[in-house]
Amino acid sequence: MIPALEVDSITVRYGPVLALRDATVTIDPGRVCGLVGMNGSGKSTLFKAIMGLVRPDGGAVRIFGQDPARARKTGVVGYMPQSEAIDWAFPLSVHDVVMTGRYGRMGPTRRARAADKRAVEQALERVELGEYRHRQIGQLSGGQRKRAFLARCIAQEAELLLLDEPFAGVDNRSEATISALLRSLADSGVTIL
Repeated sequence: MIPALEVDSITVRYGPVLALRDATVTIDPGRVCGLVGMNGSGKSTLFKAIMGLVRPDGGAVRIFGQDPARARKTGVVGYMPQSEAIDWAFPLSVHDVVMTGRYGRMGPTRRARAADKRAVEQALERVELGEYRHRQIGQLSGGQRKRAFLARCIAQEAELLLLDEPFAGVDNRSEATISALLRSLADSGVTIL
């Protein structure tokens, strides 16, 4: 069986600052794993290295046997960044944010087909944001924002989800909704870190 995620001795530096040293982890498909550590311990850096958003100084990453760029291009990996990494004033609706999860399936013109529209609507309903689809993303509460980005991952149909602080700043309702969704996704074979 090919692991969902293989991280082998990843080291990342930001200039002279060592952010991550020799991080290694292997996760089998369908597992839910928590990455726990203090602020500044390198959790977000590890996620960025897995996604190929930062270039490691050493080591390797494989996502279902693919390099990160290929995994992103094929939509195998979905990423929910920390709230601080998002420009909440950018003029996108909740629907538009979730539709970005379908871009890899749309071809070069990025024209949504019926299947893309259906996937977005179903994802919005699963995270209980259907009635907010036309709101600008920055007008949502913290928990609603997290659910919108989880909907993007669901619409993408990614097999590996990297969720950076999925419960930070969420209310009880959103926490319960996200927890139930993560259990459901894992039961269907999705790998979650």
